[in-house]
Amino acid sequence: MDNNNGAIYDARQLGTGKMLVLGLQHMFAMFGSTVLVPLLTGLSVSATLLFAGVATIFMHYVTKKEIPVFLGSSFAFLPGYFGVIAAGAAIGISQKQALPYACAGVACAGLLYLVLSFICKAYGSKNVMKFFPPVVTGPIIIAIGLNLAPSAVNSCNTNWLIALVALVVVVVTNIWGKGMVKIIPILLGVIASYLAAAVTGNVDFSGVAEAAWIGLPFKIEDTVFGLLASGEVNTSFLLSSIIAIVPIAFATMMEHVGDISAIGGTIGKNLVEEPGLHRTLIGDGVGTAIASLFGAPANTTYGENTGVLVLTKVYDPFVVRLAACFAIILSFCPKFAALITAMPSATVGGVSLILYGMISAVGIRNMVENGTDFQKSRNVIIAALIMGLAIGIGYSENGAVNIGSISLSGLAVASIVGIVLNALLPGGRDEYMPNDKNSGSLGKYS
Repeated sequence: MDNNNGAIYDARQLGTGKMLVLGLQHMFAMFGSTVLVPLLTGLSVSATLLFAGVATIFMHYVTKKEIPVFLGSSFAFLPGYFGVIAAGAAIGISQKQALPYACAGVACAGLLYLVLSFICKAYGSKNVMKFFPPVVTGPIIIAIGLNLAPSAVNSCNTNWLIALVALVVVVVTNIWGKGMVKIIPILLGVIASYLAAAVTGNVDFSGVAEAAWIGLPFKIEDTVFGLLASGEVNTSFLLSSIIAIVPIAFATMMEHVGDISAIGGTIGKNLVEEPGLHRTLIGDGVGTAIASLFGAPANTTYGENTGVLVLTKVYDPFVVRLAACFAIILSFCPKFAALITAMPSATVGGVSLILYGMISAVGIRNMVENGTDFQKSRNVIIAALIMGLAIGIGYSENGAVNIGSISLSGLAVASIVGIVLNALLPGGRDEYMPNDKNSGSLGKYS
């Protein structure tokens, strides 16, 4: 069956062999960015792959199996994870112990998607989106990238030559690559840098040799359920973690709208109207909440896979569900996860350096493509306060604002202030205008 652009839609007409290859291609397209988040945070690589696959399949069924979208790890929540880890260290809680608290915060952020979904269904998407224009979300996205950049440089400092291999390969393949090579620059950069590190003796493979071939993707003690069952929950720290992380969802939900619009433009369908933004928000939000509860990162719609759709002209969602199944199968191989975990920090740093910069660039693009008017004083004030608070608080001595026993991150304060100011300041408010250009996800290289 052909879609209205004349491209093949039903991949099963191509035969089993080609269909499986197309599914593998989608898995490799998302792979490079998806595994970086657990490497950066200390979360489980296996759990990440498992729940990326599970969330993708859930998303497809919630949206009537009409959208060829893959859900992978979101980079937007990294400042939240790092902030919680740092706050935990200040009160004697280790990184391993702090991660379930951060995951609880991300799970609550995922539930916020359900609230927006209900409001969109009840009042209409356009009426809701006017409270989250690019003048609010753009500066938040910019601040997310700038707050993350120092961690990438610190990783690069461990071995700049290995980091530069990753960085150069990403740039070269993305700018001059053809076909599939252009679609998977992050994966190719990781592979090239990893090989360079292995050849020069900068990789410890002992953990790979000791790992089993088959095993469970996560340990219950590393999950939110394990934290709650332990009976040793620091309630104040848990509440602080939730408050610090939940506001990040305001930016990622706007990112979600842009990505769904971009996929719709690619396949020639208005997906915001049918199957509906309320359905896509449910898929993304529930997928993120479930993943977080089991110790995996937040999920987001992946632009790399949209790029594969453009490349192959095969828009059948069944192919993406195949990719999700492949990710689930890989999650049950601890040896594979150990191979990923052994990756040098310099390799991760080299790739992250450009990824984090791209996050900020996406925030700028978000405002430019939506025509944000900085001739308006209200817009200048909103953007200035968001970036000033997010970055200023983030780099302050405490790295947060403390209100009693509650600690608010710079991003949390900035998000709240931006949304409130946009609603209260006089003057014509800008509106979010989803189209086929203004996408650019925080969770991947676009």
